[in-house]
Amino acid sequence: MDSENTAVKTDTQDTPRIYVASLADYNAGRLHGRWISAAQPAEDIHTAIQEMLSESREPIAKDWAIHDYEHFGELRLCEFADIEKVAATARGIVEHGAVFTGLVSHFGGTQSIDEATRYMQEGYRGAFERLSDYAQELIEDCYNESLSKLPDFIRYHIDFEGIADDMQMNGDIFTVECDGQIHVFDSHI
Repeated sequence: MDSENTAVKTDTQDTPRIYVASLADYNAGRLHGRWISAAQPAEDIHTAIQEMLSESREPIAKDWAIHDYEHFGELRLCEFADIEKVAATARGIVEHGAVFTGLVSHFGGTQSIDEATRYMQEGYRGAFERLSDYAQELIEDCYNESLSKLPDFIRYHIDFEGIADDMQMNGDIFTVECDGQIHVFDSHI
């Protein structure tokens, strides 16, 4: 294979990006493509893809595929992933960090980006070291007045771990683990 490689890195930060390659060049034994920032509007990504294709040495270079990607965390992108969904996912990662990649994975990948975005915006309850910390915070916030009336020997024996487990098993919440923390989401949004 000829090793012509027109890959140009468009940024140096840890923002998600994709390497898009011309399939006509690939089939002709050449690597011709470009690194493109994925955290931009889909129209801009499509423009960059068309620019890359127009620079091809092949007479008819119109087909392309995603041959590599970076900074998408645990997510896996397929060669023919929908650019609009890839762009929306990348913008979510830039805005929310690693928890967003875990959330998108929880819902099955970039095809479920709308659902993941909705849960991030409306259902996110925070990051905790243990799920029982979430349950304790919730119970204390909701029932502070009632708890304060209980004697210490009862209050200190509340099973927050059991409450948290029940909330998760009953489907009231779900979690995404990343960066050593448990991120809690309300299932009923």
